[in-house]
Amino acid sequence: MAAVCNTTTCATEKYIKAGRVSMPINHRQIYQSFSHLRYPIAMKFGVLVFPGSNCDHDTYNVIAAVARQPVTFLWHASEDLQGCDAILVPGGFAYGDYMRTGAIASFAAIMQPVKKFAANGGLVLGICNGFQILCESGLLPGALMRNAGLKYICKQVHLRTETTNSPFTNLMQPGEVLQMPIGHMEGNYFCDAATLATLKKQDRIAFRYSTPTGEITAAANPNGALDNIAGILSEGRNVLGMMPHPDRSSEKLLGSADGLKIFEGMIATLSAAAK
Repeated sequence: MAAVCNTTTCATEKYIKAGRVSMPINHRQIYQSFSHLRYPIAMKFGVLVFPGSNCDHDTYNVIAAVARQPVTFLWHASEDLQGCDAILVPGGFAYGDYMRTGAIASFAAIMQPVKKFAANGGLVLGICNGFQILCESGLLPGALMRNAGLKYICKQVHLRTETTNSPFTNLMQPGEVLQMPIGHMEGNYFCDAATLATLKKQDRIAFRYSTPTGEITAAANPNGALDNIAGILSEGRNVLGMMPHPDRSSEKLLGSADGLKIFEGMIATLSAAAK
């Protein structure tokens, strides 16, 4: 947890102005400052829907039925975010994955206000195909390539929490191992050496594929992702893209409720910011 957020686009910059947290911003410090509050203010989530999305209802269900927060669907052809406090880009096969996964979706009308929302510090979470769309849209660096084995993979994996200094991971412990499912053909994260060095220096690798005990090994890497990367943060730390599905692991009935921590972290951050 060495790195901290120093950008003016950080979603929690308002804490500085309120005098609640000193510079530089540390998201875990923010959460701990408000840990006695249990979602005192409802936060509205928006779930993007593209032709070919197939996890939009899973994501909607987590927010509405599990986290019990207001949530709405946002159609790809719209340019209205409907006053949402956070944006969720779900998994699926947007536009049939034609051309390249996420490529066509990056030009959808809804992505223009999403980009402005993120630039102003709004929280954006991209899951699986959503991660691919965020990379194609330039909200996150790198690209998601075909899996190393050139096969679609659908199974449970383990991922190690690499940073707790973000609105998405502030409820976790450093090194905490989570269990979530994956389901993708193009989950092999890649970026150039300079970008990887920047991600490491700025503490922006959120999750790495690991063994159940937290070891980072080649055998634990399901798709050949560079440096076992399962999820990364934007420079402002307010955008997270990840291939594993927290939406499919937010209830114990599904085999794991570890994914709920990500959504709860977002809610806690937003709720505290609204005080």
